[in-house]
Amino acid sequence: MTGKTVLITGATSGIGAHTARLLLERGHRVAVTGRDESKLKSFLDETGHPDRLLGIIADAADWQATQSAVTRTVAHFGALHAAVANAGFIPADHPRTIADGDPELWAPMVLTNVLGPALLANAALPHLETTGGRLVLIGSVAGLKNSPANLYSATKWAVTGMAENLRMYATSRGVGVTLVNPGMTDTAFWQGGVPPFALSPEPVAEAICFALGQPAGVDLNTLTIRPIGQPA
Repeated sequence: MTGKTVLITGATSGIGAHTARLLLERGHRVAVTGRDESKLKSFLDETGHPDRLLGIIADAADWQATQSAVTRTVAHFGALHAAVANAGFIPADHPRTIADGDPELWAPMVLTNVLGPALLANAALPHLETTGGRLVLIGSVAGLKNSPANLYSATKWAVTGMAENLRMYATSRGVGVTLVNPGMTDTAFWQGGVPPFALSPEPVAEAICFALGQPAGVDLNTLTIRPIGQPA
């Protein structure tokens, strides 16, 4: 993969931000989206590469915003070679369960985690078909192993299923689809601390770049990356 254009949703921090920086270091063009204008500006200022980095205010769960992000990326850089559905959300009452949590807090998570990747796929696939590109969905180990009454886990199970049914559709159109499942990763997403053995975001970013760097004709479908010490 040389000098390609990648759009990453929810990329002002955590795994998305590390992936964007790694791609820029390797000479690619990157568009990142975020909902918070001040966080996006800080990321752009800190990261540099203004000629190869585009920042877009967008909510991954909003169709018009997602469609506009894809359109602006293609208009700005001339093409789209990869799209990474990275934006994720967890409610403030996590780890409370479906049985005892606050239903008023659930809708943004379900919309971001499940609807968001579908919206990105809809907007990006025609452009990825043109370039023979790749769609990457960020899932989770929580989407491979259940835990009791865990709605976040259920949203990631949905992403697992979506990745496979999108693969079945996209492969005949020359587009690769990869599901990347991180285990416990040390990001602000956790809202309350993670075990000392948690991954830093860098190895997950490396895994995403590995998927994006596959040669033509190779479809790498699933990558699961856990820290040593995580049994589940």
